Amino acid sequence: MAEQLIISISGMRGIVGENLSAAIAAEYGCVFGTFLRQRAGGSGRQAVCIGRDSRPSGPMLAAAVTAGLCSTGMDVVDLGIVATPTVGIMLRQMGCAGGVVITASHNPIAYNGIKLLLGNGIAPPRNDAETIRRMYFDKAFSTVASADCGQVRQDTRANEVHVAKVLAIAAVDAVARRRYKVVLDSVNGAGGPAGKQLLAALGCEVVAVNDAPTGLFAHTPEPIEANLRELCDVVTSHKTDIGLAQDPDADRLAIVDENGRYIGEEFTLALAARYVFNRQSGGTAAANLSTSRMIDDIAAAAGATVIRTPVGEANVAEAMVKNHCIIGGEGNGGVIDLRVGPVRDSLVGMALVLSLMAQTGKTVGQLADEIGGYVMLKDKFRADGDQAGRILDAAKEAFAEARLDMTDGCRFDFPDGWIHLRTSNTEPVMRSIVEARGRDAAQGYAKRVNEIRGRVTG
Repeated sequence: MAEQLIISISGMRGIVGENLSAAIAAEYGCVFGTFLRQRAGGSGRQAVCIGRDSRPSGPMLAAAVTAGLCSTGMDVVDLGIVATPTVGIMLRQMGCAGGVVITASHNPIAYNGIKLLLGNGIAPPRNDAETIRRMYFDKAFSTVASADCGQVRQDTRANEVHVAKVLAIAAVDAVARRRYKVVLDSVNGAGGPAGKQLLAALGCEVVAVNDAPTGLFAHTPEPIEANLRELCDVVTSHKTDIGLAQDPDADRLAIVDENGRYIGEEFTLALAARYVFNRQSGGTAAANLSTSRMIDDIAAAAGATVIRTPVGEANVAEAMVKNHCIIGGEGNGGVIDLRVGPVRDSLVGMALVLSLMAQTGKTVGQLADEIGGYVMLKDKFRADGDQAGRILDAAKEAFAEARLDMTDGCRFDFPDGWIHLRTSNTEPVMRSIVEARGRDAAQGYAKRVNEIRGRVTG
């Protein structure tokens, strides 16, 4: 059965040639342009930045979205192949009304998507996202006459601007003195050029693999352990200090330690937060409900607090802005530092982790061992709306002793761990994430979740 085009609060995602076409992308561009013009009262010239990851379908979709935007009277600034966070930086730099990123993130090459950003660099909040979605299905857009069509120009400064902002928050001299040897795996995505530029500016010797932005991914693009065996081997064979893996649009970062051990994505935010809190006591961080407790431990040691949000980058970013958070992100390797921008950013992750290594004089493996000790188990299973509701009700009964957070599904906190059960925004499944001190405890919580599922689904 053909897969359906997904149009959600996260934007649009589909399979090119099956359910995502130039015509669809052009209409989505028309809708976004109309939405932005209505927000501004319909007067004055406005511009939108467009960037894309390296997928071969990217130029086609970018051209279609550009056509849609221009037909509504919006000017377009074409940034070319850049990381997702770079678009957020540039649109604010140039005072644009919004931004568009042509990317399917960590999905395989067959997929592509259209991610929208507002003028603050953050994805539209739920109400605005629902309005845009409804406008698309209702074909509620308007176009302008020939003389009023938007104009297109290119801007090639994006990577330089992004790298400069990241260097401003890093311990540049301390890192440069260490002369770290770093392997960077950009999976032939958008992040290789800027990643190499940043690491060189930090005085690192860079061993680049899969760095050409061809979009022909050298391995399955999600930066999880199963997909990064090559990176682990290169770290070992080249005797490097660290291995870094980006996803195709370079908003996520996974880490391999000096021994070729996959540390993973959860440690990226934890290590970055430790560097920030080492330099500033107190303050506030933000992370979603599915992110490891490591950040809570790090914050507590610094006399700081952590705000938990529903899953989704926009939710974390909005909480960070509202509460003036000094660091935040998600456990999928996404680090957000508002000094650079309100978008998950692999370059920020690189700079802060290397700065922590230089500051402490410790290897990344030693640092991970100091703050680790948790075991996280993830699962997902099919459940329609009725089943999901009954599973959550049963879990609330079964875990009545836990502290309960219901802002996004149900998160149950225990002294030694937590469980998060939530429905997906994009498919009829539930996700279960369990974390605890020690594998036995984590497996015990996962077993209890499976028992609840079994009772509910029969």
